[in-house]
Order: sequence, then structure tokens, then C-alpha cells
Amino acid sequence: MKIRTITAPGHGPARRLGLGAWMLACCVALALIWFLEHRARIAELTLESERLRVAVSQRADQHDAHLTALSAVAIASAGDGPDLFGEVAATIMRFYPRITRILLVALDPAEASLSAGKGNADIGAAVRRAASSSAGAPVLLRHPSDRGAYLIVKRSPSKESARYGLALVIDGAALMAGDSDFWLRETSSVRLTMPDGTVIAQGSAPLPAPMFSAPLDSGTQPLRLESAVTITPAALLPPGRVALILAAITLAALGAQVALRQRARVRAAERRAELSDLETRLGHASRVNALGEMASGMAHELTQPLTAILAQTQAARHLAARGETDRLVAILGDVVGQTRRASAILERLRNWTRPASSHPRPVDLRDCVRTAQSLLERSADEAGAALCIQVPKAAVQVLADQVELEQVIFNLVRNALDAVAGTAGDRAVTVTLSADQATARLEVNDTGPGIRPDVRQRLFTPFVTTRDGGTGLGLALSHRLAERAGGDLVLAEGPGGARFRLSLPLADAVPEAAE
Repeated sequence: MKIRTITAPGHGPARRLGLGAWMLACCVALALIWFLEHRARIAELTLESERLRVAVSQRADQHDAHLTALSAVAIASAGDGPDLFGEVAATIMRFYPRITRILLVALDPAEASLSAGKGNADIGAAVRRAASSSAGAPVLLRHPSDRGAYLIVKRSPSKESARYGLALVIDGAALMAGDSDFWLRETSSVRLTMPDGTVIAQGSAPLPAPMFSAPLDSGTQPLRLESAVTITPAALLPPGRVALILAAITLAALGAQVALRQRARVRAAERRAELSDLETRLGHASRVNALGEMASGMAHELTQPLTAILAQTQAARHLAARGETDRLVAILGDVVGQTRRASAILERLRNWTRPASSHPRPVDLRDCVRTAQSLLERSADEAGAALCIQVPKAAVQVLADQVELEQVIFNLVRNALDAVAGTAGDRAVTVTLSADQATARLEVNDTGPGIRPDVRQRLFTPFVTTRDGGTGLGLALSHRLAERAGGDLVLAEGPGGARFRLSLPLADAVPEAAE
């Protein structure tokens, strides 16, 4: 498996995802507008229809009152002629134009009948039959000739000894007329039907399947009011509202995209901070180990002369002790004390710089390689070098301290990047991890100028460096850490540049080697 240096990620998938989310939000918004507009139209229809039904019911109740009043007038003026009844009937029709005709029909066909209002149709026989068959309550009849009107008939007086049949002819269209402009719209339709379904009044627009249907609140005139509204797609998706909603969604999507990008930048900054902290800790560990190397060497070199000084001063003290010079004894005692103190300080320094006993544990070398890659990607970009990582798909586990292995790999890759930074032509650093049955091998190869022959034999010696400003401690420290893990670090032969090979026993092979 090959892992090239990470480049700036493309925004194609993210943009496609954002476009898909925007389109989904727009579809949801359009569906919501459609649903709300549809519900609003139905709610408006229901409200206007209920208002009209209440108004028509109140008008129908007035008809009962008119019949009662006219019946009383007819009885009272029975002997005075038709003048009083005619005047009252004319007054009622003048104030209530929906009542187009009022009839007072004698139940005895031999007697004369009275009629006031419009229309000459002979409906006296129908009124007489309805009044004769009535049990006292008003009777609702279809108009024999006018499909837009109906009759309400009452016998007068309301007894078996009734003499007249009193009838009102009601214009259905006038009865249903409303004061709301809702019913003037081309999309609104309404009609009034008899209990048997016969249409007696209908608006200008034909009525499809009714969306509202309810009877009037009238015991004598149980007519049914039905209404509907035509709902078009254009009405359910008003252009202005749709444009406003889509603009709001677009602005919200852009804001969300900006917020997500800012969040991604923050996360990237946090990741860089974590990597920087890890790099700082690795650098600190490198410096501490380098200091340990120097301090151990200094302690080793100084211990021998200090031990000789201690022996000489002790001998001098014994010799002086045999003489008579007390002052020399005191001075030599101070020298002995200071020498022992220096020896103790150097011993403590040696103990401090000596690495603490670590507890090796199984470590996947691929994770160590990836850590070094993450830390040095920016350095590779700055050097204009390609950092190629080749690791197997399966884990490569060794028994070691992970931080120390990361430090070794970090030092080798960083040295390789420094080697190719100033070269012309292709600048490449290749890290290859492989394993056989017992050993894991990691090779770091670069296309730099290589290692000079005069420093090859001393390459892992402290303070030996081929780089200006180098300390000469990185390779020495890496070599020591490799040995501590039970492995080895060598300069391998290869075509061009330098090739370092780190060999470590696999974790599964360590017990077998120990046996």
C-alpha cells in the first residue's frame, strides 16, 4: 500500500453534498408551501361557507316569522277584504326582495285567492294540496315552474278548521347572496339544494365535488349549502413567497457552508497544534537523550581523574598526619570533601541521564511511520520534496517503546528531507516498511548527495555531522535507541542518495529468540 504526501483535499464531494442538501431543503420548502397554501385555501373556504350558512339560516328563520305575521293578518282581515293583506305583503317583499311572491289560497276552490308579487304561474293547486296535507308545520316545496325558487306553505289558521293556504315564493339566488368578495372569485363556487338534492341556486362557477356541505339551521327549510374552491398549482406556489423562501434557504445554506468551512479550519488548526505539541515533545525527548549522552560521557571521563585526586589527597593526608603540620591536614581534608562532593554530583548526573527502565509493549510500526509522516508533511512541502510511504496492509508489531521508535523514524526522515532540500532535480524521500518471519525492516532512502566516505565509519558517533549547524547527536541517539529495542540501525548501500535501514525483531519472534 502506497501513501503519497497529503495534498490539499478537493472540495468536489463536499460541494456535491452541499448542493444535494440545498436541493433537498428547497424541495421540502416547496412541499411545505404547497401543504400550507392548500390548508389555508380549505380553511378560508370553510370559514366563508360557514359564515354564509349562518346568514342564510337567519334569513330562512325570517320566513317563518313572515308566515306567522301574514297568517294573523289574513285571519284578522277575513271580513274586510284583501286590502290589508295586500299592503302587508307588499311591504314584506319590498324589504325582503328574495321573497318574490306571496299567495293566500282559499282551501275551498269556490272561494277567491289572493296573490301579490311577481309571477303569473298557477301554483294555487299545489299550495292548496300542501296546506291541506299539512299537520300545522310549514311545508317546503319545489317551485313547479321556476327551478331557481322554492315555496314554503303554511295553512291559516293552523287548525283543522283552516280556511287558507299561505305560501311564500323564495328566490334561491337572492337568499344565498353574500356580502363577501370571496364568492365573486372565479375559483369559488357555491350552491343551495333541496333535501332531495335538487339544485335551486348556484353561483356563476360550476361546482365540482363539494369540499364543504352542511344543512341550514332551520327546522322548516332544511336546505343544504355546498361549496368548493378550485386550487391550481400556481395558487399553491405563489411566486413571491417561493422566491422569498428559496432566497432564505440559499442564504442559510451559504451561511452553513461558511460555518462548516470555519469549523474545518478550526479543526485543522487544532490538529496542527496537536502535531506541533507532539513534535515539541519528540524534540524535547531528543534533546534530553542527547544531553544524557553528553553527561554520561563527561561523567565517565571525569570520574577517573577525580578518583586519582581522591587517592592522592588521601595519601597526602596520611603523610601529613604523621608530621606536625595540623593546618595541612585541615586543608587536605577540605580537598577530600570537595572531591567526594564532585564525585557524588557526577554520579547523580550519570544516574539522571541514564534512561529509565522502560516497559516494552507491542507497537505497530505503521503507526510510528504515520506519526512521523504527519509531523514532517509540512517540512516536505516546504522543501519541495515528495514523501512516499510504503507500508504493508497487515500490522507489523515489535516490542519497544513507541515514543522512542517514533523519535528514531522522525530523525531518519528529517535528515533525509534536509539532504534533498538543497539538491537540484527530483527531490524524493521514500520510507519502506517490510517484514519477514522474524524481523521488521524499515528503510529510509533519499535522492540527496549521499554520505561522504570520510564520515561513513564515524556516522553513529556523537558530534559527527555532515550538515552545517548540525549537532551530530541525532544518528547517535537513534542508533542507541535501536539497540535498546533489540535491533540495529545501519547505513545500507543503495543507488544514489543515502539509505538507512532499521531492523527490529518482530513481537512474535521475541519469545522464540529468548528461548
